[in-house]
Amino acid sequence: MQTIPSLPEISPQELKQRLDENQAVFLLDVREQSEYDIVHLEDAKLIPLNTLPHNIDSLPTDQEIVVYCHHGQRSFYATAYLQQNGYTDAKNLTGGIDQWAAEIDPTLKRYS
Repeated sequence: MQTIPSLPEISPQELKQRLDENQAVFLLDVREQSEYDIVHLEDAKLIPLNTLPHNIDSLPTDQEIVVYCHHGQRSFYATAYLQQNGYTDAKNLTGGIDQWAAEIDPTLKRYS
């Protein structure tokens, strides 16, 4: 039986530390435009999950990519896709923007 390799993940706390230290992190939001309009992380690039294959060439190959969605499910698939296509420095944000809002920035709007 084949085991599924785990995908690299980053916690909201780890991401906040990197951003606070001005490390080069490319934030990729794979939700839909309507969700992005409600709330998003500053400087995040919106590429909805279903359009990612058409836009993969617009992603940087020379820096860490942190992928996020609402709760982490879509970004999990996006991170797997990026890993399979050579973006070995792509990581899934654990818990998505909802966990980020709960643990890091409670001023952000949350939705269900």
